[in-house]
Amino acid sequence: MNFSSHTLHSPVAVFDSGFGGLTVLRALREQLPEEDFFYFADTRYFPYGERPAEFLRARCVAIAQALQQAGAKALVIACNTASAVAAEAIRAAVNVPVVALEPGLKPAVELSRNGRIGVLATQRTLESERFQRLLASYGAGKEIFGEACTGLADAIENEGPNSSKVAALLDRYVTPLQAAQVDTVVLGCTHYPWASLQIAQRLSPGTQLVDTGAAVARQLTRRLQAEQRAGGGQGRLLAGTSADPAALADKLERLWGASLPLVFWAPQAVAADVRPCVS
Repeated sequence: MNFSSHTLHSPVAVFDSGFGGLTVLRALREQLPEEDFFYFADTRYFPYGERPAEFLRARCVAIAQALQQAGAKALVIACNTASAVAAEAIRAAVNVPVVALEPGLKPAVELSRNGRIGVLATQRTLESERFQRLLASYGAGKEIFGEACTGLADAIENEGPNSSKVAALLDRYVTPLQAAQVDTVVLGCTHYPWASLQIAQRLSPGTQLVDTGAAVARQLTRRLQAEQRAGGGQGRLLAGTSADPAALADKLERLWGASLPLVFWAPQAVAADVRPCVS
């Protein structure tokens, strides 16, 4: 697929294993409304958090290279797991700006009053070298409580944040943080902001939740401006999936809050010719 065939002009490509990265995309569009965006959900392999690191690294590099070849002028890895496992490999494989996510431990440390900080993330993220470096850099003298939230991203995406399944999982994962008396909690997966209200209800009043979407948007803005790649779009938006678009269209509309064009796309695959809306 060439993005120009979809009336996208050198878009910023944003990708995740599912639709969690839409929370990041929303922040990006608020910061950069004039840019064109292509959002790719690799739903064939959702969720990334339960995949082997070697597979994820190879898969994410293939996606990044294909997005660059299709005409993307910058990449945003809108997934903490993919960022933790594959960011360095992606940067070595492409020659466009790459903005990766990481759990917001640094701002959480700055916000915390009692030095007790919870981190909700996937097991893969918590075990990654990238997260261990964050702990070494910002965790000294603090008590960091990591909770590996197996199944939570899947439940939020497929069942919705108000579902009984999500409630049961939050009871399991958030209760230990409440018991540890944390005053700040890092939302270390892009799906978790959709359940921020439900998470906050299980914590003490005044507990601060840290989401990195706005920080990623600021970093992308800096990179585009520094490399003279900013502008040139018309605010167009198109989404792609490596699974069946027809089976996912309703879910995408529910999560995004509006209708959004969705096409099949994957490395070495050609999507149908669908023109995006301007929203």
